[in-house]
Amino acid sequence: MGGSGKVPLFSTLLVVVLVILSMLVFARLVQRLNDIQVTNVLHFVGQQGREVIRAMFPRLDRGDTAPESWQTTAEAARLRPVTQTLRYSGEPKALTRFQIGALVRQAQEADAVIVMECAVGDILTEDTLLLRVHGGKSLLAETPLRQAIRVARERTFEQDPKYPLRLLVDIAIRALSPAINDPTTAVQAIDQIEDLLLRLGRRALDAGCVADERGALRLVFPTPTWEDYLMLAFDEIRQYGASSVQVMRRLRSALLGLADSVTEVEYKEVVQRYLHHLNLTVERSILDVEDQVMALREDRQGLGLSRRQRAEPEQRAAVTGR
Repeated sequence: MGGSGKVPLFSTLLVVVLVILSMLVFARLVQRLNDIQVTNVLHFVGQQGREVIRAMFPRLDRGDTAPESWQTTAEAARLRPVTQTLRYSGEPKALTRFQIGALVRQAQEADAVIVMECAVGDILTEDTLLLRVHGGKSLLAETPLRQAIRVARERTFEQDPKYPLRLLVDIAIRALSPAINDPTTAVQAIDQIEDLLLRLGRRALDAGCVADERGALRLVFPTPTWEDYLMLAFDEIRQYGASSVQVMRRLRSALLGLADSVTEVEYKEVVQRYLHHLNLTVERSILDVEDQVMALREDRQGLGLSRRQRAEPEQRAAVTGR
């Protein structure tokens, strides 16, 4: 009754500010929901893998790879007497990274070689052997050694190119489970897996030998081989996706791409073995003859754009035996 009939300016501004804030919060929520879409998750995991590969492994075509003699030197170092060992104590945790510089300095000060017995990504349990020290003029301090070996409850991307592959494969095989039955997502995961393997195929993977500034070998740690990476990347997807024409065609395309890309003879031989194994998987699958013929064709999209069609008669003969 005795009011002026006008809305106070402060109330009006407050309502406008709250509306704008609500719109911003809603936009942020939509963005976060978009971030957890499977395509974005696959890209994020793949990007993490590309970064760790770039940081860890020297390119084969730049001539800055480790000397081949280091492998022989590493074997010779293991023959030197073991002067010290270090074991893990605590609850199960993942080995996430080595402080390589700190380990090299400690080995150099004692004129020793540290040989790691665990790899990044391993789960450490009580009394797990962490390392052996070979040779040396004196014992290394245990506390700095332990501080140079980082552990956590979960694996991380740092120094572990296997981890992004593991996550991508897990996404693919979950998508192939009967409960989900989403081979298209598996194909999208293979897109990222192929890219990581193409990059690994151009790198020197035997990067587990580190020397000091004088060129003396001081640290040896386990690194996966090319076959280890292919096993991790393809074996489970091939097994769980054996009855999916789409997945088999995309796997074939990835393997053929790797065969064309890698330059190392040993790498090519491993890829050819995997192609042969893929053929056997298709031939022994529950697919009928016509589907097997289709599954033996290359298609980067899985289903949608067949390639190398002129090889179809030979593939049909391989399946039918005629």
